[in-house]
Amino acid sequence: MLSLSIRKSTYRVCVSKQPLHLSVTSKVKRSIDILGSLLGLAIAVAVAVPVAVVMFLDSPGPLLYSQVRCGFKGRHFRIWKFRSMVVGAENLKHLVTNQAKGHIFKNDNDPRITRIGRFLRCTSLDELPQFWNVLVGDMSLVGTRPPTPDEVAGYGDFHWQRLNVKPGLTGEWQVNGRSGVKEFDDIVRMDLDYQRKWSVVYDISLICKTIWVVLNKQGAC
Repeated sequence: MLSLSIRKSTYRVCVSKQPLHLSVTSKVKRSIDILGSLLGLAIAVAVAVPVAVVMFLDSPGPLLYSQVRCGFKGRHFRIWKFRSMVVGAENLKHLVTNQAKGHIFKNDNDPRITRIGRFLRCTSLDELPQFWNVLVGDMSLVGTRPPTPDEVAGYGDFHWQRLNVKPGLTGEWQVNGRSGVKEFDDIVRMDLDYQRKWSVVYDISLICKTIWVVLNKQGAC
């Protein structure tokens, strides 16, 4: 596992020297992650074939998309998703206006998103392959959203604290606005609020709320 080489002094002060958060060492949380990821992967396999067929007709290219993200204590890992953008979308990012403030990128009408990709995002089906990241331990079912290395490059002391827990498929941000929240500092405050409130029961409540939000497409991209 690699650690970030950028802003090393900030990393040591804000993350490395702090006691491990209880969620990181909880065996119950990890057991829930394993069971949930196995169920999620079964669903991912079931929808992969129809998604692949529609994607081939709409925007030929690979079924899966991977990207390096920063997880617990800034460690790099490779996240997986069903591809929702055109091939080579990263090279076109500079052409798209960022509607969010701070160290996050958001655009409600991103032209790089394909037709099938917009459907995948609105239903959160694009996230299904991330259950693999949960199974291998890079992520948890509930936590913070994993940032990209270029986003983390601009982090200040306040922002670094969000990396004290494992990144998650869902969390406070997803159940309290999702794409409607475009101020990064607000997202960080939600992440820190999660850390203060954390318990196994609270994780389960956020999972249940996430299912409700996804089914009702609240705050969907």
